[in-house]
Amino acid sequence: MTADETGETGDHVARNRAVWNRSAADYAEPGRRGWAQQPSWGIWGIPESDVHLLPEVDGLDVIELGCGTAYVSSWLARQGARPVGIDLSENQLATARALQDAHDLRFPLIQCSAEAVPLADASFDLAISEYGAAIWCDPYRWIPEAARLLRPGGRLIFLGNAALLVLAMTDSDADGPAGTTIRRDYFGMHRFEWGDDESVEFHLNHGDWIRLLRRSGFEIEDLVELRPSGQATTRYPFVTLEWARRWPSEEVWVARLDRLPDHE
Repeated sequence: MTADETGETGDHVARNRAVWNRSAADYAEPGRRGWAQQPSWGIWGIPESDVHLLPEVDGLDVIELGCGTAYVSSWLARQGARPVGIDLSENQLATARALQDAHDLRFPLIQCSAEAVPLADASFDLAISEYGAAIWCDPYRWIPEAARLLRPGGRLIFLGNAALLVLAMTDSDADGPAGTTIRRDYFGMHRFEWGDDESVEFHLNHGDWIRLLRRSGFEIEDLVELRPSGQATTRYPFVTLEWARRWPSEEVWVARLDRLPDHE
């Protein structure tokens, strides 16, 4: 994995779209399961009843940033929200539309990047991303865009890989799961590329997340470092349950838009 500290990210949109179009079929069955179950989060499927990430959403306008198969939006719609799902991959959205038909539960789905959403300012009360934009979009672009889309007082909730895990992960699945060695720098975290596919991910250290969120007009309400139960399982080989029980493998940021963004 390499980290680019220059901020050059112009190729990541096309590369990630291609990767997710190729892998969309692998996520169709997990998507079907997600639509059929109660909310659970992340690669370990931690129940919402254990972590309480969602506020009361009845009557809220919600945008899911990087919705994939849109199972999160389906949970929100069943709780009375008015969700809109956006995603870069047309193949992922095709699965989402098929699941809408299967469950007779429909809401708008838009193909676009979370870095440039073709919707009006101050249109939503909640923006949410489970992975999606949280790791596949440049935070220096998508966080200000989320702020633009939210109404004053609106919340942003996003879940991705924990910073500590990113530092400890190996360069590819073939190299085995994360161990106890720190493999890359904490300072300067931004753009990361894996050795076993063409995708581009984005991860920041905690200080940079705090500065970016505050500069974009957000007040940080919580940072939830998720810990799976001792019986949890995951399909992903880059981290073991033993590791995730000792150190955070996933983290959730919760922030509220309480002022206009700072001008640079």
